[in-house]
This record gives sequence, C-alpha cells and structure tokens, in this order.
Amino acid sequence: MESIFKIYEKLIVSNDFILLGLSLSNLLCSLVVFLVFVIFKPTIKKLFLKKISIFARFSDKKVKDSFLHSIEKPIGFFVICLGFFSASNVLNSPEKVNIFLNNLNLSLFTILIFWLISKIIEPLSHKIKNIRSIVSKDLIDWLINAIKIIVFILGFSAVLELWGIRVGPIIAGLGLFGVAVALGAQDLFKNLISGILVLVEKRFKKGDVINIENVVEGSVEKIGFRSTAIRKFDKSLCFIPNYQFAENAVTNVTAISNRRINWIIGVEYKSSITQLKKICNDLENCIRSNKKDFVVSDATPVIVKINEFAPSSIDILVRCFTKTNDYTKFVEAKDRLAVDIKRIVEKRKGSFAFPSQSLYIEK
Repeated sequence: MESIFKIYEKLIVSNDFILLGLSLSNLLCSLVVFLVFVIFKPTIKKLFLKKISIFARFSDKKVKDSFLHSIEKPIGFFVICLGFFSASNVLNSPEKVNIFLNNLNLSLFTILIFWLISKIIEPLSHKIKNIRSIVSKDLIDWLINAIKIIVFILGFSAVLELWGIRVGPIIAGLGLFGVAVALGAQDLFKNLISGILVLVEKRFKKGDVINIENVVEGSVEKIGFRSTAIRKFDKSLCFIPNYQFAENAVTNVTAISNRRINWIIGVEYKSSITQLKKICNDLENCIRSNKKDFVVSDATPVIVKINEFAPSSIDILVRCFTKTNDYTKFVEAKDRLAVDIKRIVEKRKGSFAFPSQSLYIEK
C-alpha cells in the first residue's frame, strides 16, 4: 500500500508525469470537466431547447415541433462542443498543443454551424409565404436537398481552410475532372434536366397515378434526381429514368376530372330499326337520369348512337362521363351501367352479337 501511495504522490501530487507537455493532474481535471458535460448533456440540451421553443415563432404547431426536432441532435452536439472547449481551456498546454486544440475547437463549431443550417432549412421553408402555391412540394424537396449538398460542401471547405488546406486548387482540379465526367455522363444530365422540368411544369406529384403508354402505369412514390419510383398496381416498385417523361406522352390519371366510359355495344343484325332506336333512347335516358354516377354537360356530353356496321354486329357507341375520378367508384359505376345495358337490351327483345362466320358450300 505504501508503494502505491508513493506512486500516486509522484504522479499526481508532484506532477512529475508529463505527456506532450501536459501534467497528469491537468489532464485529469480536463477529463473531469468534459465528462461533466457528457453526463449532464440531456439536461443541458433540454434547457437549450426550452429556451429556443420560447423564442421560436411558428403559427403552425406541427411546423414548430418539426423545427425543434430537427435541431435536437445539433444542440446535443453543441453541448459536446462546449464540453470540449471548456476542457481544453482547463489545460495549461504548450503553444503547439494549444494551436492544435484551437483549430480543433474551431472545426467542431464550424461543423456545428453548417450542420444546424442544413437541419433548419426545411422547417424554415414553411415560413416563406405562398411558396407552396408557386412551386410543387417535390420541387421544394429537390431545392432543399440541393441546398443541403451546397451547405455540406461549404462546411467541408471551411474546415479544410482552418487546417491550412487550400480548397481553390482542389476545386479547379475537380472542375477539370467534372468536364471529363460530364462527357461520359450525358444520360445522367438528361435525366436530371427532365426531372427538373417535370417538377417546374407540375406534370405530376408524389401520390399521383400516371400512365406512360407501353412503359408503366402506377402511383408515383418518389421523384429523384435521376429516376422516379413508381409503385405499379401489382405492388412492385419500378424505377423509370426521368428522360422517359420528356420523350413519351404521360397521362396523369389523378388529374382527370371525370373518368370516361367509351364502349362499343354490338347487337345482332336481325334487330329491327325500332329496336335499335328504342335501345339507344333508353340507354341515353338511363345515363341522363342517373345523377349519382354520371355528369352530363356541354363539356361532358353523353352519346348513345349507332356507330357502324361491323362484320358480325351493328355497333352502338356508348360514351359518357362519371362524376368521380376515383378508380374504385369508377369501376362501380361501370358495373351498374353494364347491368342497365343488359336489362335494356333484353327489355327491347334484342340480343348481343358475338364474332361469327357463315360458311356457304356450293354444289
């Protein structure tokens, strides 16, 4: 025990133990200061968040909660930075070590500032009035992601400058490298530009059901920089390059005001003129009177007319518009109309035609 006490007295009390010009007692004091901040980090973080919550003014409570949640981690990192700064000030460090610690402290606070900026960009976008009525939400998400990337690059450059690393020559070298990459990445830029045009022109947004003929049909899940994720109706996820939206016709099914029914009803050739006229009149009156399922106006007319003499039937064109653009309700309206057509044709003693051929054999 006596020998252990002598070692302790030699190391701690007499400060004979030196590491990088720092005594063990100073190192231990510094470590204790830092550990205090680490242990009480949750309490200090809550105190800062409470003060910020008082001064943060948001009309929407959800936006305010989103803002406080976004800065929670940076505030925690701020407490660690304060702890490291306080601990480094406790040390009576030599000049070289002191310069290193100052640069490290500056680097930590620089990282904190740029991290905090990147986190509050999205909540602060809600403070800009009418921005969401001017541009789409997907475009705002794009801009926010682009700004975050720029903030990251600026923060990284600032930290390098603190350590004496010149960023200018690096950027110039990357510029020459970027030209070479651009020549071999034309498809990437084509997809990027097409994606920007989709968002600026508001062709569709997240959640819309779109159809690209002979390519894909489904619900838009995410509009990315290079491709768009579309969830098909069989629940498989499909990634479509953005240039497809510039080179092909895109139908935004969600934007349809009234879904159209366009059917060709074939009746037999033995049907009389009176039967044909009564079937057409009854069908038109049935659609006009069904105000629950169909809307009839100059913009959405109902047409029930004899269309043509087909090879095996007299074709009646039935064209009308439902009141809804919801797919499920649209299918239900079609189901009821099909039943009405069947009932009217049978009521008028008519019969539906089906493809058939007649074979004549001469003797």
